[in-house]
Amino acid sequence: MDYEKIEKIHAGKFLDYYTVTYRDRWGNEKVYEMVSRDHELHCDTQLHDHPTDAVVMIINDPSDQHILLVREFRCELGKTIFGLPAGLIDPGETPEACAVRELKEETGLDMVEIRDVLKGAFCAVGISNETTSCVLGTATGELSHFDSEGEEIDAAWYTKEEVRQLIRTEHFGSWAQAYCYMWSREK
Repeated sequence: MDYEKIEKIHAGKFLDYYTVTYRDRWGNEKVYEMVSRDHELHCDTQLHDHPTDAVVMIINDPSDQHILLVREFRCELGKTIFGLPAGLIDPGETPEACAVRELKEETGLDMVEIRDVLKGAFCAVGISNETTSCVLGTATGELSHFDSEGEEIDAAWYTKEEVRQLIRTEHFGSWAQAYCYMWSREK
């Protein structure tokens, strides 16, 4: 495919709406619609070559017998769903620092160990070039409810048996559901 141009159609507070014009392998002109957190997309390399936008956290308790899940009201769905703690990286912030900050803000917990940090992955392929780095860690402390403008989050620890039930009966974000399915079946 050969990219021809990127045009901003609408500028929003958090996301901008773009059209990407390209030629397919047969030479036909195509126009694709997408959103991005990047407010200044001008060329095709920016679609895939930009700083990581956010973190998603896979957090266990010190016994490694529980996983931390959040129930969050998602305005775009009009309902509350289960997911993993996550948040946007501030300018100049590392994924690790973001994970520590967001975990404390959204759940009240303290990160006591970061076991791994994965390279940013595309998290909304098909509609966006957003990338999210996965931070795996251990946390302790007292859980707290989080309410701020646009976010209503309740966090709780869950066992593997509880997660097996939840993924059959509750709505999840897709990556949280996929990870929880695999985690809940580990011996």
